Amino acid sequence: MVAARGGNERSSLMNVGRRVDYAVRALSYLAGQPPEKIVSRAVIEGKQDIPPYYLSKIMKDMVAGGLVRSHVGSKGGFSLARPPERISIKEVYEAVERPLVLMECLEKAEGFCSYCWVCRQILIWEKAQSLLATYLAGISIGDIADREGLRGRLVGLGK
Repeated sequence: MVAARGGNERSSLMNVGRRVDYAVRALSYLAGQPPEKIVSRAVIEGKQDIPPYYLSKIMKDMVAGGLVRSHVGSKGGFSLARPPERISIKEVYEAVERPLVLMECLEKAEGFCSYCWVCRQILIWEKAQSLLATYLAGISIGDIADREGLRGRLVGLGK
């Protein structure tokens, strides 16, 4: 049996990092554009204040995940692969990170921790994970479509 992990290791509780934030920003901007419009990477970077290094990697992940289409050529860029109402925040998270798992023991069970069979808190985390997954699956990119972009709204506020 595997011993329980300890020490100074980071918690496996879900952390929404920059990659997810930038992916949601990019998709929400694409969702705010006319469906047939192809948007360049530079425009997405500028409108949503996403560093180029991150956006390139994130867009590759989202193309691979079937969320975005990549268009090559001088007028190339990106467009949504599906209607924005059919792309959930949960799918975005999982396309750029990994499956939504709050704690590793929920995914790996006894292979991760020898206490799984006697742990009293595991049911709490299973329920929390289920609630979060259901909530994020119920929110679409269409719900937060952003025609203007973050920078445009910030400038509009005089900041």
